[in-house]
Amino acid sequence: MSPLCSLGGWRDGAFAAARVAAGAPAAPRSVPRAGSAGRGAQPHSASPSPSRRVHWGQISGDGLEKVGSGWGLRWESLFHVGAASPPTPHAPASRGEERDGPRGAAGAKEEVTTMLQHHGKPWRSMCKGLVLGTLLTSFMLLLYSYAVPPLQVSMTEIPIPYSCSSSPAQAKGRAVANGTRSPAGGGCRPKLDIMFMKTHKTASSTILNILFRFGEKHRLKFAFPNGRNDFYYPSYFERSQVQHYRPGMCFNIICNHMRFHYQEVRKLLPADTTFVTVLRDPAYLFESSFHYFGRVIPLTWKLPGEDKLAEFLRDPWHYYDPNGFNAHYLLNLLFFDLGYDNNMNADSPLVEQHIQEIDRRFHLVMLLEYFDESLVLLKDLLCWQLEDILYFKLNARKGSTISRLTPELYEKATSWNLIDAKLYRYFNATFWRKVEAYGRERMAKDVAELQQENEKMKSICIDGGHAVDASAIQESSMQPWQPLGEKSILGYNLKKKINKKHQKLCRKMLTPEIQYLTDLGVNLWITKLWSWVRDFLKW
Repeated sequence: MSPLCSLGGWRDGAFAAARVAAGAPAAPRSVPRAGSAGRGAQPHSASPSPSRRVHWGQISGDGLEKVGSGWGLRWESLFHVGAASPPTPHAPASRGEERDGPRGAAGAKEEVTTMLQHHGKPWRSMCKGLVLGTLLTSFMLLLYSYAVPPLQVSMTEIPIPYSCSSSPAQAKGRAVANGTRSPAGGGCRPKLDIMFMKTHKTASSTILNILFRFGEKHRLKFAFPNGRNDFYYPSYFERSQVQHYRPGMCFNIICNHMRFHYQEVRKLLPADTTFVTVLRDPAYLFESSFHYFGRVIPLTWKLPGEDKLAEFLRDPWHYYDPNGFNAHYLLNLLFFDLGYDNNMNADSPLVEQHIQEIDRRFHLVMLLEYFDESLVLLKDLLCWQLEDILYFKLNARKGSTISRLTPELYEKATSWNLIDAKLYRYFNATFWRKVEAYGRERMAKDVAELQQENEKMKSICIDGGHAVDASAIQESSMQPWQPLGEKSILGYNLKKKINKKHQKLCRKMLTPEIQYLTDLGVNLWITKLWSWVRDFLKW
């Protein structure tokens, strides 16, 4: 006899025994097994043998009952509630009942009653589990979206036009790298194809606002990220990350945060595109990045003391882990953003080679410390008007949350970010050569004019004429994105009465990045989901 047949016979006999023990009529003596007809199978006996008889005895939590030294199935666990009942007075008493008397039957009744009372509780637990599971799943999807770049597919290379501007053909020919046009400044057309490499903590959000306004004014086509406000940073940029991208599509401006990948960007933009970026003194950038991103950099959580930055700079390699989550924010962040290895040896010859490569690729490298002069050079390079570069300082942090670097800490921060320091020194030199070429007197005059117009716009647009804490901002559309766990980013209140001529411009100049992207039609579902989770958890 096969093991399957043996198991079936044991099952049938056991079921019959359970019915007899419960006082139910016994099943027929012979029950043909399903599928046994025509094969000479013998009928199985319905009479339970002593080893198969079910007794009312001590019931364990796993659905078995103790019968002397053996164990049998606890049938009510198989049939749930009401599948078995204690023996009636007329039914033959099992050895278990003879031993335990009526107490065994009463215990079984009590257990069945208890099971009935608790039958509805799993529904409440199930509902709670569904809610918590939905929230957890959404949060994990968000983390996955931030951690994993989108799936890449093979794309057919389709040449893009020389220029995809929506205005008449522009003057052809690549601008001189990091150069400037002639002081006369005549006979040029505004350049509309722009790649702005948005670096972190360098006033790049203010430059972004300038580009948004210019693009709207000239009805230009932006290459925007899909789902987020960055191109899946810190992953390298890829064309497939662009919203609605198809091979051969042409864009005028790309300017959101990314980890720069020159070959991919080049395939996205026309040949006449102007490449621009901005740098900052590495010591002060490190300080700003440390405070702004500290709560999302786990390796900073274990830093003791109140001044965590000073403790970190006391012995950086004691705390720093190149493979740590978000560790790139703490070492040579500019070099990392520009697409290079921020952990390489600062004395490697590759560092100088990469700096030279950046110089060849970018037409203008601006400096935060000379922001107005940088904008004047940008205006000159792109042949823009003064109104195109007017700005209010956006995404600025409260001074009370930023510790001032002592000379000693400044030197330590510079030494720690030595590659960025070399990068900054190189482009600081090229910057002042461009200023010299532009003319110092001319530069001073144009900077003064820019500052005067900015002050004029402040008096027209900003209630009180200055930035305020996030808690004092009246319109939600003017609330800037805040770092995790604090509200240290300042914002503005728009004046209630603004003349019709300046109403639109004032609102555009004061609109934070996330809201402006939404106004431009960008899909920010991941960013908005993350914002909702933060609000829900009060982060």
